Amino acid sequence: MKTAMNHYRGSSDYIVSDDLRHSVNIAIALGKPLLIKGEPGTGKTMLAQSIASALGMELIIWNIKSTTKAQEGLYVYDTVQRLYDSQFQDHDVANIKQYIKSGKLGEAFQSEEQVVLLIDEIDKADLEFPNDLLWELDQMSYYIPETRETIKAKSRPIVIITSNAEKELPDAFLRRCVFHYIAFPNPEEMAEIIKVHHPKLEKRLLEQAMEAFYMLRNLPNIQKKPSTSELIDWLQALVVGGISPNRIKQDLPFLGVLLKKNEDLDNLLLGLQQKTQNRMPPRSNQWSR
Repeated sequence: MKTAMNHYRGSSDYIVSDDLRHSVNIAIALGKPLLIKGEPGTGKTMLAQSIASALGMELIIWNIKSTTKAQEGLYVYDTVQRLYDSQFQDHDVANIKQYIKSGKLGEAFQSEEQVVLLIDEIDKADLEFPNDLLWELDQMSYYIPETRETIKAKSRPIVIITSNAEKELPDAFLRRCVFHYIAFPNPEEMAEIIKVHHPKLEKRLLEQAMEAFYMLRNLPNIQKKPSTSELIDWLQALVVGGISPNRIKQDLPFLGVLLKKNEDLDNLLLGLQQKTQNRMPPRSNQWSR
């Protein structure tokens, strides 16, 4: 099994902190999966894209759903197609190997060149899913009982695993990973991220939009905080809509780009009403004559 020595330094379209860059390179050097946690919209998925782009590798994405089984990532035995072929007798159904279809993990193992494998949102699957991958990720091989064949990785893939922390992952799985938590960017870090996507953005518009954005994220009882990707989209909407920077905090235009739940919109409306009431001058207690 080939293991290439690669060093990740970031890419032009992804702002990476020193700590995150070190975590990526340690995971590559140790040949261990890198487990990335953080709230939605902090760039977990884009990190894998950045690594693949910077190192000139193919990116294979395995999107995990609640119904996903670990077996599907290795291979799928297409019994339905084999039964269909046997009925019409136009294929040699004795050759079972032709009905074995590689999953995303299987593709990464069998690639001639080292690839980046993204296992995206692993916490969506059931609790047994991570444990079912332990052996394969440790040994970089898996067994196909239908063909009595062992598939060994030709090149150890760089494995990036993301989690939104919807559920806890097993300790045995965590021990086999390098871990990094991506904290939500502070205003200074966010400004750097925005420059990558909107390099010619008017300074005043950016300042006013950022103030409004962080105000929304700090709303009490907010259910879905607006994320980095939504801020990037909102800025684009403000530019396309020709919105004056002076109107942004007052009118909050195109609010549906940032807030996606009725409850959050209601909380914002209530907060604005209370703010308006606090600004009103007190009523006089004197009787008018």
